[in-house]
Amino acid sequence: MTLTKQMMVNSIHKEIGYSMQRSDELFESVMEIMKSTLESGEDVLISGFGKFCVNEKNERKGRNPQTGESITLAPRKVVTFKYSSNLKDSVNNK
Repeated sequence: MTLTKQMMVNSIHKEIGYSMQRSDELFESVMEIMKSTLESGEDVLISGFGKFCVNEKNERKGRNPQTGESITLAPRKVVTFKYSSNLKDSVNNK
């Protein structure tokens, strides 16, 4: 099962007791802070959970899978996630 935004908002509503509208606003605020931080190139560290990092990928050679033609892929930024040891242990029931 995939955890959705609505499920997270419902959990905030049940755990904290905020209204559904306030729970949604809280969730959206946290996501917006994380998004703007990552857009600025900074990492987001959530202690005990993990770290979202922005990494730069250099220009590289690729191949069009339909035609087999060689192409050059432009440089870009990607977001990666490095899990904490606490999360790893929790997932592995240790």
